[in-house]
Amino acid sequence: MHTTTIEFGDVVDDRFGGKALGLAELTRLGLPVPTGFVIARASEHPLPDEVTDRFAQMQAAGAAPVAVRSSATGEDGVEHSFAGQYDTVLGVDSAEGFAAAVRQCAVSVGSERASAYAGDDAATGMVTMHVVVQRMVDARAAGVVFTADPTTGRRDLVVIDAIAGLGEALVDGTAVSDHLVLTSDGTPAVREVGDVPVLSDEEVAHIRAGALRAAQHWGRPMDLEWAIDRGGQLWWLQARPITTLPGDLNEMDTPLAGPTHVYTRCNIGEMMPGAFCPLTASVSGYAIDYAMQMTQVVARAQERYDKPWLQVGYFYGHMFLNMTEGTALSSGILGNSLEQFSMSICGRVIDELEPKPPKPFLPKLVNTVRLTSYSLFAGPAIRKLGDRIAAFEIPAGRDPKQVLRQLESGVDLYCYVTLVHVRSSSRAAVGANVLESYLVRAAVKAGRDENEGQAEAARLMAGAADVESAVMVDELNAVVRAIAADDVAAERFLAATPADAVTHLRSTDDPGGVALREFLVRHGHRGYRELCMRDPAWAEDAEGLGSMMQVMLQSARNPTASAAARRNVDVPESRTVGLLARLAQGGARGREETKSKMALMAHRLKLGYRHLGEVLADSGRLPDADLVFFFDRVELPRVVGDTDIGDLVRRARQRRDALPFQQSLEFEDVAVGRPEPIVRRPPSTLDADQIMGRPASRGIAEGTVRVAKSIVDARDVRPGEILVAPVTDVGWTPYFTVIAALVTDIGSSVSHGAVVAREYGLPCVVNTLVATQVLETGDRVRVDGDRGLVTRLV
Repeated sequence: MHTTTIEFGDVVDDRFGGKALGLAELTRLGLPVPTGFVIARASEHPLPDEVTDRFAQMQAAGAAPVAVRSSATGEDGVEHSFAGQYDTVLGVDSAEGFAAAVRQCAVSVGSERASAYAGDDAATGMVTMHVVVQRMVDARAAGVVFTADPTTGRRDLVVIDAIAGLGEALVDGTAVSDHLVLTSDGTPAVREVGDVPVLSDEEVAHIRAGALRAAQHWGRPMDLEWAIDRGGQLWWLQARPITTLPGDLNEMDTPLAGPTHVYTRCNIGEMMPGAFCPLTASVSGYAIDYAMQMTQVVARAQERYDKPWLQVGYFYGHMFLNMTEGTALSSGILGNSLEQFSMSICGRVIDELEPKPPKPFLPKLVNTVRLTSYSLFAGPAIRKLGDRIAAFEIPAGRDPKQVLRQLESGVDLYCYVTLVHVRSSSRAAVGANVLESYLVRAAVKAGRDENEGQAEAARLMAGAADVESAVMVDELNAVVRAIAADDVAAERFLAATPADAVTHLRSTDDPGGVALREFLVRHGHRGYRELCMRDPAWAEDAEGLGSMMQVMLQSARNPTASAAARRNVDVPESRTVGLLARLAQGGARGREETKSKMALMAHRLKLGYRHLGEVLADSGRLPDADLVFFFDRVELPRVVGDTDIGDLVRRARQRRDALPFQQSLEFEDVAVGRPEPIVRRPPSTLDADQIMGRPASRGIAEGTVRVAKSIVDARDVRPGEILVAPVTDVGWTPYFTVIAALVTDIGSSVSHGAVVAREYGLPCVVNTLVATQVLETGDRVRVDGDRGLVTRLV
């Protein structure tokens, strides 16, 4: 094809570049686009007459000056944008300038920056330069709009950047723009504007509406350029797909149980912190939902197991509890109000939660006896768990269909183990709630603050013998002390990388090596996010375990550091309080024991699924073994089958790309309807320097803050610091031998962090909601575990 002109209306595919196609589609969509045309196969040679004549027609019609912009093949397409790689010339108003501008764009196809970006295509001459010529808008304002947030990957946000005048200053970075982020209903979530906003609310609404119309037309998130002329007319200058987005963050979302249902990250956020791969959701999330539904069945809050994802929801890769479904218990049994239910889950009364109609007294009495008996007499089931789990053989065969059948039977067992854990947790909650209620009433009756009753209950719940998570920390501390006793071994351990340090120690017959091997036999299945099918347990995570042990070893060798030790709790004078305290302690012990068994079953399943991934990768069904974790369980029969799974593999890869984006999302503790991530969370403090939470372990400590939003961040903690985290599960607890106090965004008096903090006498405040947002590493604070108050010190 020779150099010629093409009208926008005649462009029907991307043979003339993505920019030309984008303008053509916008025109067909009926959105206002400045007049113009396309020069096909632009080159550095003199322009033919038909091209110069077309430019002259635009000049005669008053369309000068014009912008001359590249529209190379592959540019502004689905895979690549090439933004800024080729040249653009603005303000062209003469024939000579026009010819020079076209030549400049044509030559830029071979520029160093474009060749580096295009790679092999440029090297082999596969890129053809076409040029878009378009009337320039005398812009009062200009900018870009994204119909999804390219930073977070969220497709429910619209992002607008606007500046006064031409948009080039925005593109080249020489001007600071107004920045707006709009939610799905058009409400501004972020509004960063100057003293005089560039856009009116009406103009923002028009830009959003046009952009969403374009995105609907293309069927995918779009990046569009726009300008508003001096007369207030909105013009669309460019449209291209956003090429930097991961897979849809909501692709695997579970059905919403109800538009007014209340969902929370509290409680489940401690057990399942962060975002999880789809396989974890369809294994661990499914098991938790099953166990909670079956508990409702026992209490006759529902007739039978209904369907998956009734008690638990999976949104944006995160797990949520459906509190609305849970209220059936509080309306159907005695002594459990909606307020108590809210407090047990979220640490506060949830005003948005509506009670279900109460049942008559007699059915309530019968249901209460059934549920209480079911919870309190879980002992025999708990004692048999170990043998039942040991009987499950981790798949080792090479037939993927057989491996999957074994894993499915393992999921059935996992559901049972989880149900026993829920029974045990219910027993723990009964003891804790009764003790706390009794002491709070006593405090109020004596004219004291109810926080004193809560704090006293937290103190009395400490000291239970053989609490699994605390014993585990004691035994790891013993390993560290064995290493510290040998200066040579200690120096070698600290000098190595964390992974090498643990790997070498496990291979030695030194006292530390023997102790470590014994520790891993008993506790190697535990770890951070231990119910995740993808994340390794301590036995396989030498890097994570080594980092934690190095922090503990540095503390143990520091003569000025006082080692944390489990404390004894005085026996209460009141026989009633003593009985209630023993009941609460026994519940905590059982809860931690069954949580360990649940983690053990999850560990055996994750080893099995990892093996399945390796078998499928070796056979060529999957490109790599890790991808197995990004399928739903219901998809795996097709994956191990004989049909083509190319599309399914592509989607699994997109889900894997989406996980880091999902991991960065944060949520309010409670949501009505579908949970939506927080765009920017305003501090909700008592004042600028005080944060109120829930007291979980008594005592007062002052120190320097270490904000750790992930277990990786916690590796930087230093002895005596105040650890501030979103939530802590069992994988964090070995750090409790080093820190001076603990503060978390979510949590309750029976969460893992609270239990172990009490055992070690660490002041602990949970459920602050905002501590990780308000506090920064290096701040100096006072943690008051008696009142649930964190104060920033000057």
